[in-house]
Amino acid sequence: MQFKGIYTPVITPFHDDLSIDEKGYAQIIENQIALGTHAVVIGGTTGENYALSKEERVWQFKFANEVIAGRVPWIAGVNDIRTEDVCSYSVAAKENGASALLLAVPPYSVPTDEELALHALKVDRAANMPIMLYNYPGRSGTSFGEEFLERVGRSSNFQAIKESSGDIDRIHMLACQFPHLQLSCGADDQALEFFAWGAQSWVCAAGNFFATEAIALHKTCTIDGDFAKGRRIMKAMLPVMTVLERGGKFVQCVKYACELEGLPAGPVRLPLRPLKKELKRTMRDAVLTAKTAIQQIISE
Repeated sequence: MQFKGIYTPVITPFHDDLSIDEKGYAQIIENQIALGTHAVVIGGTTGENYALSKEERVWQFKFANEVIAGRVPWIAGVNDIRTEDVCSYSVAAKENGASALLLAVPPYSVPTDEELALHALKVDRAANMPIMLYNYPGRSGTSFGEEFLERVGRSSNFQAIKESSGDIDRIHMLACQFPHLQLSCGADDQALEFFAWGAQSWVCAAGNFFATEAIALHKTCTIDGDFAKGRRIMKAMLPVMTVLERGGKFVQCVKYACELEGLPAGPVRLPLRPLKKELKRTMRDAVLTAKTAIQQIISE
C-alpha cells in the first residue's frame, strides 16, 4: 500500500451525556472526504479510543466503513494493552473493510525490542494486512528500536511508520537506515522536516479542522517541491501546532477547533477535562490567524 497524502485521525463527537453522537460522527467523516483528505484514521487516540468500550471501538469500524463506502481508504487504530485484544481489533478492522492498521507500542508494559517484535508479528499473523507502525514514546514509554524494525522487516506487511517522537535524529535514522519503511509525519509541528526527508504522508490530527491547510502544505512540498513556499505555510501553522503539541490539552484543543469550524465535537470523556477559557482564547486566535495567513499564501 502506498501511504501518500493527508490522513486525518478523526475525533469522536459525543453528546452531553457522553454517548457517541452517531449523526455527528458521520458528519465529521463526510467533511473530511468533502475537503479532499486522502484517507482517515478510525479509532486513533485523537478519537479517544482509550475511553471507548470494546463494543464502541468495533462499532466505529463498521459504522465508518458504511459512511466512507469505499470513497477513500481508512486505517484502523487497533492499539491496546493486551496483545490478544489488539489482535481482536485487527481482525475486526479487516472484516469491516479497513485498508491498513495503525499499530503502536502497548502502553505501560515497556517491552524490549524482541518482546515488542513478538507482539507485532502476532498481530501481523492474525490480520495479514498492511501495517503502519506508530512510534510515540511519550505516550507508550518506549520506542520501536532498530532491532525491532529489523525483526518485523521480515514481514512485507510492515510498510510504513508514523513517527511521533519529536526526535529529528529518528527521522534521519529511519530515512537512511530503513528506506523500505514509508516515512509518515506524526508530529504536527515537524511536517516540513518530514517532507524534506522524503515523507509522503502526514497523519495529521490538526486535519480535523485544518484539512485544507494541511493538504496545501503537503502538495506544496511533496508534489510541487516548493519548499520556500512550504516554509511560509509552515511558519503560519506553527503557532497552532505549538498549542496542540505543547499545551497539554491535545484532544480538547482539536475538538474545540472543530467547533470553531461549525462541526460537532462535544465534550471529552474522562479522564480528560474541558478546556479553560484562556486556552480556548489562545487556540481560537492561533487558528483564525493561521487560516487567514495560509489562504493568502495559497491564493498568490
